[in-house]
Amino acid sequence: MDLLARARGLLAAHPVVDGHNDLPWALREQVGYDLDRLDVALDQSERLHTDIPRLRAGGVGAQFWSVYVSVSLTGADAVTATLEQIDVVRRMTDRYADDLALALTADDMEQARSKGRIASLMGAEGGHSIDDSLGVLRAFHALGVRYMTLTHNTNTAWADSATDEPAAGGLTAFGEEVVREMNRLGMLVDLSHVSADTMRAALRVTEAPVIFSHSSARAVCDHVRNIPDDVLAALPGNGGVAMATFVPKFILPAAIDWTLAADENMRAHGLHPLDTTPAGMAVQRAYEADHPRPLATAATVADHLDHMREVAGVDHIGLGGDYDGTAFTPEGLDDVAGYPQLIAELLRRGWSDTDLGKLTWGNAVRVLHDAESAAASIRLRRGPSTATLAALDG
Repeated sequence: MDLLARARGLLAAHPVVDGHNDLPWALREQVGYDLDRLDVALDQSERLHTDIPRLRAGGVGAQFWSVYVSVSLTGADAVTATLEQIDVVRRMTDRYADDLALALTADDMEQARSKGRIASLMGAEGGHSIDDSLGVLRAFHALGVRYMTLTHNTNTAWADSATDEPAAGGLTAFGEEVVREMNRLGMLVDLSHVSADTMRAALRVTEAPVIFSHSSARAVCDHVRNIPDDVLAALPGNGGVAMATFVPKFILPAAIDWTLAADENMRAHGLHPLDTTPAGMAVQRAYEADHPRPLATAATVADHLDHMREVAGVDHIGLGGDYDGTAFTPEGLDDVAGYPQLIAELLRRGWSDTDLGKLTWGNAVRVLHDAESAAASIRLRRGPSTATLAALDG
């Protein structure tokens, strides 16, 4: 049997839990959340990285849908936009109930898999979404959000981002309280996008496993969005999971400078660098035609996974592609149908079926289950926090 056939067979038994997919934001940007105008039950390869046929082809068994909102939205506007993101995920799972199943727990993930459906979970990308309110955080959890990334590309008032100037030195007192309240709820603390000091502070404070929903290894590609080795080495003690991302500028050193130039070109056309609408992608493709980009491949991602396994251990790694949240993807991992290519590459490198089953399915399900167990214990000791940013940080 060839490696690709073996990979597909393995994914049939141990499907991918992907930590991060920005389809909800793409639906907002392209069709204003109108699912009649962009039917993801059909092949949408001209417009998206993601649709149900390609999720099936890629062996995806569970997806954390990102309920991301841009950091340009602040305060009540950010809360409203996040609620709209949550709403579209719930409408998707209702509309495509033969293929998607809303999942709130690790047991829900297993049940969805047993019924041949893709477990659909939600993760909020950026602490700005809660408008500095633990009450909003609890409301999001009640609506089904099961992780929150503490920052996106800029700092919050209580946590430092990897791509902003340090202000808090990691987490403020209120930031630590956010982590503790997430622990009490059973909401995974996501440390993608945060600064290394914020990662270390969160690991010090947390009483439950953390995740990195879409970050790779800084030792392999020295980008601030990636995870330093000392943090990877701390994951076994915490029980957390680092989910490698596929974004070329985070995994291929040669892609970093190229992306900075491409981003400037987008701004020169009056567009945000993260614009993945058809109009935005037309500008990107025109730039790419004149300035060929360095190509990441499945082997590039595998290099990160090899290193992450060596430092953190095979029980603490996973996958978080960031599809529909990036303009470019690695060759062979062009969209969500590409996961078998990555698994085939890892098989070629000698990864065992057991280790691959942990990478794709087992570790992600376990980390959510462990967060749920920690929350049940914490709730016996303390109730909801009424702390405020003003009271704790002045």
